[in-house]
Amino acid sequence: MKKWLHQYKHAWVFLYGLIYMPWFLWLEQHVTEEYHVIHSALDDYIPFQEIFIIPYMLWFAYIAVTVGYFFFKDKAGFYRLVTFLFTGMTIFLIICTFFPNGQNLRPVTFARDNIFVDMVKMLYRTDTPTNVLPSIHVFNSIGAAIAIGHSETLSRNRLIRFGSVILSSLIILSTMFLKQHSVIDVVSAFLMASVMYSIVYVPHTRKESLFSRQIAS
Repeated sequence: MKKWLHQYKHAWVFLYGLIYMPWFLWLEQHVTEEYHVIHSALDDYIPFQEIFIIPYMLWFAYIAVTVGYFFFKDKAGFYRLVTFLFTGMTIFLIICTFFPNGQNLRPVTFARDNIFVDMVKMLYRTDTPTNVLPSIHVFNSIGAAIAIGHSETLSRNRLIRFGSVILSSLIILSTMFLKQHSVIDVVSAFLMASVMYSIVYVPHTRKESLFSRQIAS
């Protein structure tokens, strides 16, 4: 046990959950009626497609498996990944605290009756249509794909690399096709991810490139 604790002492990072979850649950309970409605004209052209509940729900496993892999296999990559994710998630909490937001995109009735619609109904019952800007589903999916793309081990596996990009893309699309998020939420998540990428990953990439040139010379 002592050896395990020493080897994985970076588990302290997960204490962030003690900050994130109470804060997020507080927002879910208090941002219920008075909030800024997030809506784009493009939202009205995106049809509801219940089949996207599959990639939407796969998000939970995707993020957990990605974080778990880096935790056990790549400590430096783990720190970069959680810095990316947790910073963005904190910014999300701050935005929702000072700019309460939500959306009114969810359908009231459904044209079809199948197991996927039942899953969507269950999602709607457990997840409020508030605190949507920016989309954490989108932001974290981008972060996971970036981390995998920057991993020396995983990036060499084409199946994993392209699989992560495809799954991330489907998850991002699912947020709009399930009417969980507005296009605005998705775009804002991309913008936040681009800023975080330049802070977390670009300096590391430059150092690696400089080191490679020094060795070559």
